[in-house]
Amino acid sequence: MSARVLVVEDESLVAMLLEDCLAELGYEVAGTVGDVSTALEAVKQGNLDMAVLDVNLGGTMSFPIAEELDARGVPYIFVTGYASSGIPEKFRHRHGVQKPFRFRDLQDALALLQKA
Repeated sequence: MSARVLVVEDESLVAMLLEDCLAELGYEVAGTVGDVSTALEAVKQGNLDMAVLDVNLGGTMSFPIAEELDARGVPYIFVTGYASSGIPEKFRHRHGVQKPFRFRDLQDALALLQKA
């Protein structure tokens, strides 16, 4: 059974790219959402093994989603155009992939999540 991954990304082209990459890597996309409230609802519904989060969702930061994932013990990575200094200290231990990302970078970050 493949891991179910929630994609949280507000840019449709990037979201589609992430979905394609995840499918190619053998993951199941549990859902794709583009805003904080919908993402929080998806996380609270459960049935996720991990998540991929964009940091900035149309001007709203995704950190409340990260907090909810932490509370539920669901691992995640950030996919962002921000440098690590743009991520609050309490989340900097999380793996991240810099936009624009390479397939291999995403693959490596997700593999690290599964080992954790």
